[in-house]
Amino acid sequence: MHLMIPHASALGEACQHSLGELNLPHLSELLGRLSPDGAPIGEDEYSLNTPQELALAQLRGSQAAPGELPTAAWLARSLGLDERLAWARLTPLHLAVGADHITAYNPEELQLSEFDSRALFEALAELWPSQEGWAAQWVDSQTWLIGHASLQGLASASLDRILARNVAAWMPEARLLRRLQNEIQMLLHEHPLNQAREQRGVLAVNSVWISGCGRAEGGELPAQLQLDERLRAPLLAGDWAAWSEAWVALDAGPVARALDLARKSHPSLRLTLCGERFAQCYSLRPSGALQGLWQRLSPPRANTTELLGAL
Repeated sequence: MHLMIPHASALGEACQHSLGELNLPHLSELLGRLSPDGAPIGEDEYSLNTPQELALAQLRGSQAAPGELPTAAWLARSLGLDERLAWARLTPLHLAVGADHITAYNPEELQLSEFDSRALFEALAELWPSQEGWAAQWVDSQTWLIGHASLQGLASASLDRILARNVAAWMPEARLLRRLQNEIQMLLHEHPLNQAREQRGVLAVNSVWISGCGRAEGGELPAQLQLDERLRAPLLAGDWAAWSEAWVALDAGPVARALDLARKSHPSLRLTLCGERFAQCYSLRPSGALQGLWQRLSPPRANTTELLGAL
């Protein structure tokens, strides 16, 4: 079992305060029995890819640099699309333009139906003509894929880096991505469906975020990986009460099951905790019979506030 928990912590006073009040007894004992496995993965909160994306890429054996992880191509591969192309993921967004910043709303707030999403995606088809080597795939209401050789090696920021933030610092430098985004915004602005949405009092889809550019490389994720993303939605929404509740449920569920394996000295047990800056992997530390007996009598405990806060 390899349990990976993204969004386990974040920078900021609100998150640190929530961490200080969290009671995670199973995680505390589990971390007390485990040791760090390798150096922390990541750089800082300004890295174009999130720590969990970097950790997942490492598990695939990917050699791509931060900002160039082909996350769109890995999705395209799972859908059976052409692996010879470089792919990019388009996420429909609402960008709110203020006096000195542009804020990216969470795509969930669009309440975008499949009908509206498909209609908007089809309206953009002229930007990626098949006769010029482009491919396009509607995946779901919040996920569109486009493929072309020209998308290889173009750095872009992860979607999770820009939500509820000023996107100015994260805008792509690649000329092709900037041109695509500008042309998409122009077509969306003129689309009657957006005018109808505004009349209904819902957010217009006035932009997209382009991310995960590149051609698939590396392998598949390990079969034993268990990726639990229940912390993502409340963290991105800044709902720290809900985030804390999700952590408590995680502690009582998957973390408790991992702890049971640790108590049985299961050799393949791994845990990866991902914050805003770093991801840290853990595995079982070797222990002799005497140490095992001592751990049963007096289970080791780790300071979860300190360890999570350091991510």
